[in-house]
Amino acid sequence: MKHRNSMRKLGRTSSHRWALLRNLVTELIRHERIETTLPKAKELRRVADNMVSLGKEGTLAARRQAGGIVHGDEILHKLFTELATRYQARCGGYTRVLATRTRQGDAAPMAYIEFVDRPNELREAKPAFPPPPPRDPLPPWLHSKYARVLVPNNAAPLLTSNP
Repeated sequence: MKHRNSMRKLGRTSSHRWALLRNLVTELIRHERIETTLPKAKELRRVADNMVSLGKEGTLAARRQAGGIVHGDEILHKLFTELATRYQARCGGYTRVLATRTRQGDAAPMAYIEFVDRPNELREAKPAFPPPPPRDPLPPWLHSKYARVLVPNNAAPLLTSNP
Protein backbone atom coordinates (compact mmCIF):
# COMPACT_ATOMS: atom_id res chain seq x y z
CA MET A 1 0.00 0.00 0.00
CA LYS A 2 1.17 3.52 -0.74
CA HIS A 3 -0.71 5.37 1.98
CA ARG A 4 0.92 8.63 3.09
CA ASN A 5 3.91 8.08 0.80
CA SER A 6 3.61 11.13 -1.37
CA MET A 7 7.18 11.71 -2.56
CA ARG A 8 9.04 9.96 -5.32
CA LYS A 9 12.00 8.02 -3.97
CA LEU A 10 14.23 8.79 -6.97
CA GLY A 11 16.31 5.68 -6.27
CA ARG A 12 17.91 7.21 -3.17
CA THR A 13 17.76 7.01 0.59
CA SER A 14 15.83 9.75 2.34
CA SER A 15 18.95 11.66 3.43
CA HIS A 16 20.44 11.46 -0.08
CA ARG A 17 17.10 12.51 -1.59
CA TRP A 18 16.81 15.58 0.65
CA ALA A 19 20.42 16.54 -0.02
CA LEU A 20 19.68 16.32 -3.75
CA LEU A 21 16.51 18.43 -3.44
CA ARG A 22 18.28 21.02 -1.28
CA ASN A 23 21.04 21.38 -3.87
CA LEU A 24 18.54 21.57 -6.72
CA VAL A 25 16.37 24.22 -5.05
CA THR A 26 19.47 26.28 -4.25
CA GLU A 27 20.61 26.18 -7.87
CA LEU A 28 17.08 26.92 -9.09
CA ILE A 29 16.92 30.05 -6.98
CA ARG A 30 20.40 31.07 -8.12
CA HIS A 31 19.87 30.54 -11.87
CA GLU A 32 16.02 30.66 -12.01
CA ARG A 33 16.04 27.89 -14.65
CA ILE A 34 17.77 24.50 -14.55
CA GLU A 35 17.60 21.32 -16.60
CA THR A 36 17.20 18.02 -14.78
CA THR A 37 15.30 14.78 -15.19
CA LEU A 38 11.53 14.96 -15.28
CA PRO A 39 10.84 13.10 -11.98
CA LYS A 40 13.41 15.26 -10.16
CA ALA A 41 11.85 18.41 -11.62
CA LYS A 42 8.38 17.36 -10.48
CA GLU A 43 9.63 16.78 -6.93
CA LEU A 44 11.66 19.98 -6.98
CA ARG A 45 8.54 21.94 -7.94
CA ARG A 46 6.97 21.12 -4.55
CA VAL A 47 10.05 22.19 -2.58
CA ALA A 48 10.63 25.37 -4.64
CA ASP A 49 7.01 26.50 -4.31
CA ASN A 50 7.25 25.97 -0.56
CA MET A 51 10.44 28.06 -0.43
CA VAL A 52 8.80 30.95 -2.29
CA SER A 53 5.84 30.77 0.08
CA LEU A 54 8.25 31.04 3.02
CA GLY A 55 9.92 33.98 1.30
CA LYS A 56 6.60 35.74 0.88
CA GLU A 57 5.81 35.18 4.55
CA GLY A 58 8.96 37.09 5.46
CA THR A 59 9.06 36.32 9.19
CA LEU A 60 12.14 35.33 11.15
CA ALA A 61 10.73 31.83 11.65
CA ALA A 62 10.18 31.49 7.89
CA ARG A 63 13.73 32.70 7.22
CA ARG A 64 15.10 30.09 9.62
CA GLN A 65 13.00 27.34 8.04
CA ALA A 66 14.18 28.29 4.56
CA GLY A 67 17.76 28.57 5.81
CA GLY A 68 17.60 24.94 6.85
CA ILE A 69 16.95 23.94 3.25
CA VAL A 70 18.63 26.55 1.05
CA HIS A 71 22.45 26.76 0.98
CA GLY A 72 24.06 30.19 1.21
CA ASP A 73 23.18 33.59 2.57
CA GLU A 74 23.06 35.28 -0.84
CA ILE A 75 20.51 32.73 -2.06
CA LEU A 76 18.43 33.23 1.09
CA HIS A 77 18.59 37.00 0.58
CA LYS A 78 17.46 36.64 -3.06
CA LEU A 79 14.59 34.40 -1.97
CA PHE A 80 13.31 36.83 0.67
CA THR A 81 13.76 40.03 -1.37
CA GLU A 82 13.62 39.55 -5.14
CA LEU A 83 11.45 36.44 -5.43
CA ALA A 84 9.14 37.43 -2.55
CA THR A 85 8.34 40.79 -4.16
CA ARG A 86 7.97 39.27 -7.64
CA TYR A 87 5.36 36.76 -6.50
CA GLN A 88 3.57 38.90 -3.89
CA ALA A 89 0.33 38.94 -5.90
CA ARG A 90 0.50 35.28 -7.02
CA CYS A 91 -1.19 32.66 -4.85
CA GLY A 92 0.85 29.64 -5.93
CA GLY A 93 2.26 27.98 -9.01
CA TYR A 94 5.58 29.80 -8.94
CA THR A 95 7.42 27.24 -11.08
CA ARG A 96 6.86 25.62 -14.45
CA VAL A 97 8.11 22.21 -15.62
CA LEU A 98 8.64 21.79 -19.36
CA ALA A 99 9.59 18.37 -20.71
CA THR A 100 12.32 18.82 -23.32
CA ARG A 101 14.18 15.79 -24.63
CA THR A 102 15.40 12.29 -23.95
CA ARG A 103 18.96 12.08 -22.65
CA GLN A 104 21.29 10.28 -25.01
CA GLY A 105 23.15 8.01 -22.58
CA ASP A 106 20.34 6.45 -20.55
CA ALA A 107 17.15 7.61 -22.32
CA ALA A 108 16.03 9.54 -19.24
CA PRO A 109 13.29 12.12 -19.91
CA MET A 110 14.72 15.59 -19.30
CA ALA A 111 12.89 18.76 -18.32
CA TYR A 112 13.47 22.41 -17.64
CA ILE A 113 12.14 23.81 -14.41
CA GLU A 114 11.94 27.58 -14.18
CA PHE A 115 10.25 30.33 -12.24
CA VAL A 116 7.29 31.93 -13.99
CA ASP A 117 6.99 35.69 -14.65
CA ARG A 118 10.71 36.17 -15.14
CA PRO A 119 12.63 37.67 -18.05
CA ASN A 120 13.60 35.22 -20.85
CA GLU A 121 10.96 32.65 -20.00
CA LEU A 122 10.79 29.56 -22.19
CA ARG A 123 7.02 29.94 -22.36
CA GLU A 124 5.10 33.02 -21.33
CA ALA A 125 2.78 32.77 -18.36
CA LYS A 126 -0.90 32.60 -19.21
CA PRO A 127 -2.80 35.77 -18.36
CA ALA A 128 -5.41 35.60 -15.67
CA PHE A 129 -8.87 35.02 -17.05
CA PRO A 130 -11.28 37.87 -16.39
CA PRO A 131 -14.19 36.90 -14.17
CA PRO A 132 -17.47 36.27 -15.98
CA PRO A 133 -19.91 39.15 -16.03
CA PRO A 134 -22.36 39.14 -13.12
CA ARG A 135 -25.79 37.76 -13.82
CA ASP A 136 -29.04 38.86 -12.29
CA PRO A 137 -30.18 36.44 -9.60
CA LEU A 138 -33.19 34.31 -10.39
CA PRO A 139 -36.36 34.70 -8.34
CA PRO A 140 -36.52 32.09 -5.57
CA TRP A 141 -39.66 30.40 -6.90
CA LEU A 142 -37.76 29.29 -10.03
CA HIS A 143 -35.52 26.98 -7.99
CA SER A 144 -38.44 24.87 -6.84
CA LYS A 145 -39.53 21.70 -8.60
CA TYR A 146 -43.04 23.18 -8.55
CA ALA A 147 -41.87 26.27 -10.46
CA ARG A 148 -44.40 25.90 -13.27
CA VAL A 149 -47.26 25.49 -10.81
CA LEU A 150 -46.39 28.24 -8.35
CA VAL A 151 -45.05 30.86 -10.76
CA PRO A 152 -46.90 34.19 -10.85
CA ASN A 153 -48.39 35.22 -14.17
CA ASN A 154 -46.01 38.14 -14.63
CA ALA A 155 -42.92 35.86 -14.37
CA ALA A 156 -43.85 33.52 -17.22
CA PRO A 157 -41.14 34.92 -19.58
CA LEU A 158 -38.47 33.96 -17.02
CA LEU A 159 -39.32 30.28 -17.36
CA THR A 160 -38.89 30.19 -21.11
CA SER A 161 -35.68 32.24 -21.43
CA ASN A 162 -32.28 30.57 -21.23
CA PRO A 163 -30.03 32.04 -18.50
